[in-house]
Amino acid sequence: MRSLEDILEDYEFLDGDERYRLLIELGRELEDMPDALKTDATLVRGCSASVWVYPTQGEGGKLHFLADSNAAITKGIVALVLAAVQDKPAAEVAGTDIAEELAPFDLKKQLSSNRTQGVPNMIALVREHAARIAATA
Repeated sequence: MRSLEDILEDYEFLDGDERYRLLIELGRELEDMPDALKTDATLVRGCSASVWVYPTQGEGGKLHFLADSNAAITKGIVALVLAAVQDKPAAEVAGTDIAEELAPFDLKKQLSSNRTQGVPNMIALVREHAARIAATA
C-alpha cells in the first residue's frame, strides 16, 4: 500500500475526474478481503455503500487492516483511510487523528455527501479496533 504522503502528492496534481480515478485505483490496490470476513461485525455503519473493515495483528504488534466495499469510489476512500494507519502499532493508530491526516484531500469538497457520510464511522471503527488491541497488548 502506498503511503498517504505519496498518494497526496499524486492527488494534488489531478483535477476532479482524475481524482476519482485515483481513488478507484487505490481501492483496486487493496488486498482481497475473504468473503467469510464480510460479516455484520465488520460492517461499517452509516455508509451509503457496504463497507467492511477487519483488523489483524502483524509482526511486532502492528495492525494490518483488510477492507472492502461494494462501491468503487467508497473502496478507494477506505483505502485512503487505511493508508493513514496501515502496519503501524495499535497504540499509535488509536492516537492518530485520522481525520486530520485526511484533511489535505478535502474529501467533502471533492465528493458528494453520500460518499463521505460514512468516513467518520470508518475512522471511528479503525480507532476502536486499535484501542481494543492496544489495551490487550
